Amino acid sequence: MGFFELSSYSSKSSVTALKWLGFVAAIWVQAISGNNYTFSNYSDALKSLMNLTQLELNNLSVAKDVGKAFGLLAGFASDKLPTWVILLIGSVEGLVGYGAQWLVVSETIKPLSYWQMCIFLCMGGNSTTWMNTAVLVTCIRNFRRNRGPVSGILKGYVGLSTAIFTDVCAALFSDDASSFLVMLAVVPFAVCLVAAVFLRESPPASTSSEEKEETQFFWVFNAVAVFVAVYLLAYDFIPSPSAVFSEAFSAILMVLLASPLGVPVYIYFKNRSRPGSDVEGQVGENTEPLLVTAAAAAEGEDTAEEVAVVEVKRGQPLIGEEHTIVEVLKTIDFWVLFVSFLCGVGTGLAVQNNMGQIGLALGYSDVSIFVSLISIWGFFGRIVSGTVSEYFIKNIINGVGQHLLGCPFQFYRNRKAGTPRPLWNAAAQILMVFGFVILALALPGSLYIGSILVGICYGIRIAISVPTASELFGLKYYGLIYNILILNLPLGSFLFSGLLAGILYDMEATPTAGGGNTCVGAHCYRTTFVVMAVACIIGFGLDILLSIRTKAVYTKIYTSKKSKKSSAPSNGRRQILN
Repeated sequence: MGFFELSSYSSKSSVTALKWLGFVAAIWVQAISGNNYTFSNYSDALKSLMNLTQLELNNLSVAKDVGKAFGLLAGFASDKLPTWVILLIGSVEGLVGYGAQWLVVSETIKPLSYWQMCIFLCMGGNSTTWMNTAVLVTCIRNFRRNRGPVSGILKGYVGLSTAIFTDVCAALFSDDASSFLVMLAVVPFAVCLVAAVFLRESPPASTSSEEKEETQFFWVFNAVAVFVAVYLLAYDFIPSPSAVFSEAFSAILMVLLASPLGVPVYIYFKNRSRPGSDVEGQVGENTEPLLVTAAAAAEGEDTAEEVAVVEVKRGQPLIGEEHTIVEVLKTIDFWVLFVSFLCGVGTGLAVQNNMGQIGLALGYSDVSIFVSLISIWGFFGRIVSGTVSEYFIKNIINGVGQHLLGCPFQFYRNRKAGTPRPLWNAAAQILMVFGFVILALALPGSLYIGSILVGICYGIRIAISVPTASELFGLKYYGLIYNILILNLPLGSFLFSGLLAGILYDMEATPTAGGGNTCVGAHCYRTTFVVMAVACIIGFGLDILLSIRTKAVYTKIYTSKKSKKSSAPSNGRRQILN
């Protein structure tokens, strides 16, 4: 399969262990692929070295987010190129993009021109789209019967990656911006080289026992991820840790990140210790092509039936059916989802991009803890919201569910199941409004509370909006639909960070000698937070509208899941008899 292909394995134990080893490598890639969210950790150094105004600095942050707009290239390439090539493209691009920024911040070279810095920041932002595409596409294909856990774990580690980079830099390099950029350039490159060796497409689970075993192992990965998040969170609240303590923290963190290796090692030795494991492996390998062919045929039949249903419909397909890109862009529901997503992720990105200056304005010389808080609580938002939203699609919401949803959602009272996912986006938007109000008040400790709330809500929006798009518009063209939706990241960064926050800050700031400006006090960002709170209220209204419009879709999803679950035992017996 390419230059990085390993020698073939004769036993099933080796093949299965290698598949899980590839998943561990994918976790490592995701644990370092959130470097695009770390701009606040070195933005002040760029501002002072290049004598930038806040508007100019914010537009640099927009440039890195614009890199994500070119993620369509990675999506198209993933269908043509092997995984290791996609990983190498992303790692080399990141090495160049962040390496150039390091040369400037370390003063190894004279500051580059503004437009050149925009290009290198754009390259750094685009590098992660290649890494994420390679990892997600390959792992979902390898574990296609457990797509939910795969997506949740990998996206969760993306949320943790900012905290991992920030805390390690604070522990080892005392938050030195130059050292931080070295990490952003070199570490992802090295990790992607490792992943390029082990991450490849492997046969998916073919029996119910293998599926059950996969589910059990995913719970292990979830537990490890939660422990890592709690460990990072605990370190953030330790005041002035000593050098020895910081080094010990970093060493233990590396051990925790390496601990998932225990799963493929366990699988390898467990299967080899079984009597006749080699024979079982050979039988499995001989039958896998037939199983895969049968599965493909079944999927083809389902797709044909879906297409036939859509073709019977006149004109525009109904929401919940397969849509082409043109049909998606013609629907009101897509644009409601698009704008509500913009209100959530755009405002969240503005806080992340401006955290360095927000902290300085409120009197904090070190903002690394706030960057970590957003990252870690964003992780919890992603992990929990995916599981909870899935539960309320499949189960009743009378009683306990009704109390959990609260007063704003009383129009769903007495509905037995099929709670629309956009309802959870609405809850996140209201919570984010409170976060921005707290930040605008600038009371003691408000930046801690605001960072936590913004992190949680940003994570929920990312985790909920992604599956919502597939449920409303189908999977046939989901890659392009997803990338169009993700255009909200650069668009939101430009509107809320580049324009709103930058212009309002400069209006309040005082010019400094040699160029640039600075602002100290709660007034620097108060108007920005108020405007973003209003945007979240608009997003809340749109999410409620989308929830009402999609009630029928989620009722059908619940009915379908329930019928498939009830027919599973009879299908299993039929396969055994065949």
